[in-house]
Amino acid sequence: MTDAAPQKADPLMGRDGIATRIPHAGSMCLLDRLLAWDDTRIVCEADSHRSATNPLRSAGGLRSGAAIEYAAQAMALHGALLGERAQAALGGSVPEPPRPGFLASARGVDFSRWRLDDLAGPLRIEVVRQAGDAQQILYQFSVRHGDEMLASGRAAVVLNTPIAPTVPPAPT
Repeated sequence: MTDAAPQKADPLMGRDGIATRIPHAGSMCLLDRLLAWDDTRIVCEADSHRSATNPLRSAGGLRSGAAIEYAAQAMALHGALLGERAQAALGGSVPEPPRPGFLASARGVDFSRWRLDDLAGPLRIEVVRQAGDAQQILYQFSVRHGDEMLASGRAAVVLNTPIAPTVPPAPT
């Protein structure tokens, strides 16, 4: 973790503000609050793990693997906030859309339980940028509930990778 004190988040940065900054809409936006962030770290909270309409929930509940998606959304928010700050420093007044990023891998992931939906109270998601450049970023992540570590690991995000739309072949 970083030694510098993280920048305190605007208290108005709730779910709606987060949803405008990440490419996850509607119920797929899993994060509810931005608590703090700086150049290398972001801390968020989520209550959506308890929702019966969580899009990642199966008949058996919300499995712990969903913690990776919570972390990935925090990574996307971190990138968007850094991009906004950089654009503002250059005098940009209209925010550019965030650069597309894709979760390329998750490694060294440890889970401490099977399900997340049976936990009362918010999840705390923290990601820390370990390395990166304009093409890829490596983050360390943790998802906690109170003092309990639910999931931790590393994730690689690939940026600016165009994905061709799926177009059916022309009839012959």
